[in-house]
Amino acid sequence: MRKTKAQSFDGQILLAKVNGGKSRAKYTPKKIIFRQGDVADSIYFVEKGKVKLTVLSKRGKEAVVALLGEGDFLGEACLAGEIRRMATATPLADCTIVRLNKTSAIQALKEDPEFSEVFLAYLLSRNIRIQEDLVDQLFNSSEKRLARVLLLLANFGKESQPDRVIAKISQETLAEMIGTTRSRVNYFMNKFRKLGFIKYNGVLEVHGSLLNVVLHD
Repeated sequence: MRKTKAQSFDGQILLAKVNGGKSRAKYTPKKIIFRQGDVADSIYFVEKGKVKLTVLSKRGKEAVVALLGEGDFLGEACLAGEIRRMATATPLADCTIVRLNKTSAIQALKEDPEFSEVFLAYLLSRNIRIQEDLVDQLFNSSEKRLARVLLLLANFGKESQPDRVIAKISQETLAEMIGTTRSRVNYFMNKFRKLGFIKYNGVLEVHGSLLNVVLHD
């Protein structure tokens, strides 16, 4: 969760460069941004809120593959030739999302090669983070996975100051995100609270000391 040059990338610059083919909309957790299998004809910028990316297997099993927040792009694979969405994007809380038409975004990037390099560096950095999340799902305990998800939701590791107080999220959703049961999430949340890693009194407050769970072997 160290800072990198790419993490200081300002997506608003790309928004300003795009002329036409741009719209802004509000989303709630009940309003899906795009679904797996949809036509991939645009990219999206998270102006406010949190979004999860999930994939659904042919057998109906769902897995969370990424958590994205303010300043992140999603659906950008269409710029590299993706025709159909490989995942579903769903808000975790109320969000403000900016949609950029694929053609308009490509034109804006072509007109500024230097900015395109910065944008590519940002995407590579973010994809490394997503790979780390997948490794986390494969090899770490559910306790560590929960700690990592809470830290990501609170923006620990980003250049900006952590949020500490995160948007309301149910234990059922947390269980789904880390691939375990609600009872296990409840057990670990109580444990984290007793150790002083989180505060849970109507709102959830995440402390930096929760990193001890992630770093502990």
